Amino acid sequence: MTQLPIEQRIGHHLKRAEQEMIAAKHAALRRFNLTVPQYTVLFVLSEEPGLSGAVLARRCLVTPQTMSSVLATLNRRELIERKPHPIHTHILETRLTRSGRALLKQADKAAIAVEQHLSDAFTREETEQLVEFLGRCSESAAKARAEASTYTDQ
Repeated sequence: MTQLPIEQRIGHHLKRAEQEMIAAKHAALRRFNLTVPQYTVLFVLSEEPGLSGAVLARRCLVTPQTMSSVLATLNRRELIERKPHPIHTHILETRLTRSGRALLKQADKAAIAVEQHLSDAFTREETEQLVEFLGRCSESAAKARAEASTYTDQ
């Protein structure tokens, strides 16, 4: 027995909600033969073309190893193109291809439907509050991580 039951752990509820949302998006994106990480890469590149694999990994919240695999798959499917940076030739810039943009346009409608389903569970005011609360959760977790790393560094 632990000191804090699972139903009182905010982190557990956050993880559960995240897992349900990811599963819903995964189901919605299946018909486009996309995983959630692949869709996320396409989406991020539509907003910020030319990112490197390392930056994409950070933006998409995955490990560099996962990003490498995702990029290889998207490249094989000709949904992205990777070209050396004009100055730093060891860095590959990643951009959507025409077919990548077309697929994203379709897949994004499915992802938005999942997001809308989630939003529909709340009033506009509740949604604004939830976003604020989730921001506070992120900030608090970041502080806890920083504090924990000072203990392990000693």
